[in-house]
Amino acid sequence: MARVERDQAARTAALPLFSGGPIDPDHPAVKRMAEVDDDNRAWLAKVVGAGGWPGASRVGPDGAHAAWLLVQHADADRPFQKKCLGLLREAVAAGEAEGKDLAYLTDRVRVGEGTPQVYGTQLRTVDGRMVPSPIEDDARVDERRKAVGLGPLAEYVRRTEEMYRPSAGKKP
Repeated sequence: MARVERDQAARTAALPLFSGGPIDPDHPAVKRMAEVDDDNRAWLAKVVGAGGWPGASRVGPDGAHAAWLLVQHADADRPFQKKCLGLLREAVAAGEAEGKDLAYLTDRVRVGEGTPQVYGTQLRTVDGRMVPSPIEDDARVDERRKAVGLGPLAEYVRRTEEMYRPSAGKKP
């Protein structure tokens, strides 16, 4: 859980940079986020290598969710993400992990590989607005989202836009 705290602290520090414009990869907050992600990925790779996916019966529901978060942010190592996607799929089938987590990782890997996502969890900024990256069979996306415990796509986009929108009068 300490690794999740570091992950989230790094993202919180970088959050103001994600409000629509290009992101400077040399900004200290972006570099720190990449360092945290790399350290977490290396650690999780050891955990997975030693005992497979850390499912709920092994590490508790919070620990299983934490493992998902760490691999979700391991974008610099797509082969590792793909390996974990297969392990997470098996864990969900065995009741060891949440379908929501599998949905997010499925979309993250697909978008990272340039293919349409399935659940609409991956958003991007276009003309100052948050929009989903391309979605396979987008007419049925809310059905798929509901099946894994996610709310409607429009509500998700609205909430995410609010989170990333710079607040008026907010100090940098």
